[in-house]
Amino acid sequence: MAPVRRIGVMETYGRPDVVAAARARLEEAAAAAGVEVAPVEDGGLDLLLVLGGDGTMLRALRAAFGTGTPVFGVNFGRVGFLTTAEEDELDTALERAFAGDFRVVELSTLTARLDTEERPAVNDVVVTSSRPGRMVDLGWEIGGERLGDQPCDGMICCTPSGSTAYNLSNGGPVMMWGLDAMATTFVAPHSIRQRPLVVPRGLDLRITNRSHDLPVTVLVDGTAVTELERDGEISVAVGDTSSRLAVLPEVTFFSRYHQVFP
Repeated sequence: MAPVRRIGVMETYGRPDVVAAARARLEEAAAAAGVEVAPVEDGGLDLLLVLGGDGTMLRALRAAFGTGTPVFGVNFGRVGFLTTAEEDELDTALERAFAGDFRVVELSTLTARLDTEERPAVNDVVVTSSRPGRMVDLGWEIGGERLGDQPCDGMICCTPSGSTAYNLSNGGPVMMWGLDAMATTFVAPHSIRQRPLVVPRGLDLRITNRSHDLPVTVLVDGTAVTELERDGEISVAVGDTSSRLAVLPEVTFFSRYHQVFP
């Protein structure tokens, strides 16, 4: 990659003293390398640099969505699966990032359609009971083929990068970065036969609320966006725009997977 000349920075909300010190080191290194640190909202960035964990990485990937700007993370959080270096490697990671010594991984995203509105998802789309402790009935179909109604606590539809989050904790499949697909996983399905599925591009998932008296909440990347009353529907598909994750050349999906999930 070409040397970086203009960056934005996003930081975790936790550990303010540690992150403030890291930010000062970042700005000093940027000045020494002739790199401009600009506000993220100004756009035109060569790189969006994250000081944080996966939550901050998710915010950054959403902020950079559609701009083509790669996101490069140094882990100042708890897990940091999507980051490429640990906090004790900050100085070296910054030097290499500014020199363009990184590669970019294209990450599939999702598009959630609610009536005429479309929302992009970097991590996942979740349909869940609006009332904790109450089971819902979800009708589902893939590629126009109806697959029945499922009593459950909810349903997760996730990207490969989101497959190691809520999806994994519910027994869903881990998908490698670069796969052009999405995973669908029911949360606590009232069935011993229900298993997660991996769905390729071109086959939309449609979820319908079949519950008699209970709305369901739709969350896109962890944010509630709407409620579906009985017979309300949402469709989810692999999106047309990818997110761009910047990683050091030696960092791979498996190296991060084995480090974070020993």
